[in-house]
Amino acid sequence: MVMFDFTGAWELLKPLIYILIGMTIYAVFIFKFYRFLAKKDIFALNLRQYNRARHPFFQKILHIILYITEYLLIFPLLVFFWFIILTILLSFIVKDPLVSNILLISIALVGAVRITAYYNEDLSKDLAKMLPFTILGIYLIDATYVSFTNSWAFIQNLPSEINMILYYLIFLILLEFVLRIAYFVIKGSKAETPKEEIEIVDDIV
Repeated sequence: MVMFDFTGAWELLKPLIYILIGMTIYAVFIFKFYRFLAKKDIFALNLRQYNRARHPFFQKILHIILYITEYLLIFPLLVFFWFIILTILLSFIVKDPLVSNILLISIALVGAVRITAYYNEDLSKDLAKMLPFTILGIYLIDATYVSFTNSWAFIQNLPSEINMILYYLIFLILLEFVLRIAYFVIKGSKAETPKEEIEIVDDIV
């Protein structure tokens, strides 16, 4: 007769439960993360609703101010936050956690995601989720490869590279500014282009 051992069953299932909970939380976080980062227009708050001026001139002035606040200040700060998240995630799998190299790879990945978001959001999403899910796969295959000690040492060394981080933040702001200007220029030119010519351009792209 087989006796059910609750203690033995718990000891057997406990690691599985912990892994399931950890994987689920991580996957949900990354799911929210990459979809956020890969959107062309990821800033959901519409600051234009506060534009209550009745005079056309003041409406235009307020529109410009709110637009700058939305796309050149708040939006880049949110993207920069995800840059830091990517940087920390990358530090888990790098054997030699040199701060400058990890920051360089992270900013390049964030920049590539933002650029591709203006070309094709599906491509941008694939690029944004590549690194986080790769890290999860590496951890599941060989947990010893992921070094929490190196990551903690990396985080402690981040303040020493504050100037580099600020330069990258400025770069993200300028990059987003250039991308949005180029997007509106191309969008405006397409709006003035006959339908037949638009179809030809779309076929080429």
